[in-house]
Amino acid sequence: MFIYIVVRFKKWQYGLGAVVALFHDVLVVLSFYTILDGIVPFSLEIGQDFIAAILTVMGYTMTETVVVFDRIRERLAENEKADSTTEERNSLINYALNSTLSRTILTSLTVFFVLLVIFIFGGESIRGFIFALLIGRIIGTYSSLCISTPIVVDFDKRK
Repeated sequence: MFIYIVVRFKKWQYGLGAVVALFHDVLVVLSFYTILDGIVPFSLEIGQDFIAAILTVMGYTMTETVVVFDRIRERLAENEKADSTTEERNSLINYALNSTLSRTILTSLTVFFVLLVIFIFGGESIRGFIFALLIGRIIGTYSSLCISTPIVVDFDKRK
C-alpha cells in the first residue's frame, strides 16, 4: 500500500500517512476485540470472519484516505505558489480536508447505519463480524481525517 500511494501521489509522506492510518485501524479494532471478549453477550473469536472484517476496514480506510489525499493534491495543484510558504500550504490542505469532511462523514454514516441494522436484526453468528466492522468504520473515518493528513503535513515541512 505504501508503494502504491507513493507512486500515485509522488511523495513518500502520503504513503507514510496512509500506512500509519491502516496500522492504527487494525490495532484499535483488535484492541476492542481483546478488551470486550467475554464482556459482550456475543462471540468475539478471532477467526476467518475477523480477518475478513479487518480487510474490509482496511479497504474502507484506504479509499477514504485516497479521496482526502486526492483533494489535497487538487488544491495544491490549483495554487502552485503554495509551495513558497508553509502557512499558505497548510491553509490549502485545511481547505481540502474541510471540503471532503461532509462527504466522508455522510458516506461513513450510511455504511454505519446499515451495519447497525444488520447487527441488531442479523443472526448471532454474524454479530462478531459486524461488531468489528462497526468499530472499524468509526475508527477508519477518524484515522482518514485526523491521523493520515496530519502526518503528511508534519513530515512535509519546508525549510
